Amino acid sequence: MEAFNSVSLRGPSRQHLSPQRERRLRAQLTGKHSRCSHVQERQMPNSSSISEFLLLALADTRPLQLLHFWLLLGIYLAALLGNGLISTAVACDHRLHTPMYFFLLNLALLDLGSISTTVPKAMANALWDTRAISYTACAAQVFLFSFLLSAEFYLLTLMSYDRYVAICKPLHYGTLVGSTACASLAAAAWGTGLLNALLHTANTFSLPLCRGNTVDQFFCEIPHIQKLSCSYPYLRNLSLMTFSVFLFSGCFVSTVLSYVQIFRAVLRMPSVQGRHKAFSTCLPHLAVVSLSISTGLFTYLKPHSISSPAMDVSVAILYSVVPPAVNPLIYSVRNQALKGAIWELLLWMFSSNHKDSISLRR
Repeated sequence: MEAFNSVSLRGPSRQHLSPQRERRLRAQLTGKHSRCSHVQERQMPNSSSISEFLLLALADTRPLQLLHFWLLLGIYLAALLGNGLISTAVACDHRLHTPMYFFLLNLALLDLGSISTTVPKAMANALWDTRAISYTACAAQVFLFSFLLSAEFYLLTLMSYDRYVAICKPLHYGTLVGSTACASLAAAAWGTGLLNALLHTANTFSLPLCRGNTVDQFFCEIPHIQKLSCSYPYLRNLSLMTFSVFLFSGCFVSTVLSYVQIFRAVLRMPSVQGRHKAFSTCLPHLAVVSLSISTGLFTYLKPHSISSPAMDVSVAILYSVVPPAVNPLIYSVRNQALKGAIWELLLWMFSSNHKDSISLRR
């Protein structure tokens, strides 16, 4: 203010100004100065000023929001029940303490974690008609979802390798996929997923965000948060993308090669019953892998020209909500050993509850 006054009102011309005109000139200069300062502050990209993000609403009307809430609740409860039963059955039944079921136990735990990262918040937003998620919660959601989804993809690759060894090299199965090897491979899957999530989360939230705080997705997803960035660090993103593509391509190629060898070995089996048993254990896993790979690749590699909120939400539901809910069904429908263990667990649970209720009545 003083600077403006000294520049504009000094010199001999000030003596010819009336007090009224001088006050008017001071007010005009002050208004211009405040407007300039406001414009400069508004144009400065500062992600630290963002305290929350606004997620995409799944519906605009209240009845549709409640319908989405009940649908998500049903899917979430089905995923909790199915994966919880598989985890408990594998952990409690000593007959299922084999490498295949050990990997299936890890898959069930990852599915429980991934669907619990995204769906409860979406349900709460639909029920309470809100869209906000805090900056910290969004970062935690990105990290956990990336971690669990990456670890699951690597675990699916290990499950393909397990089926390959069981069918193509049955005599070496105990050596190649022993208990120590299984624990090491599972730990590597979890560790690689953790590293991948740390790198991508740190890269995403280190970007300056200046294009608003509206995320065009029902949960915090990396591509949609990066759209809010003021700048795009091509070199850093290229290095991270190369790292991720290298890992995921290796997993994809390993899975394809494993199943090529599996199908060749199965088709050479003389017994129809043996072929049926081999296909019953491999086809469900192949269906899960195909769904995960296709939807994941489409999400991160699709061109922006065909992108739309409706398509993005549909694809996100296919790879984040549907697999945790249908995986227990896929893996248990044609697996007699797992179905038997689950039925025994359910009968034990109901019989225990029945005995407890009888003892309480007495």
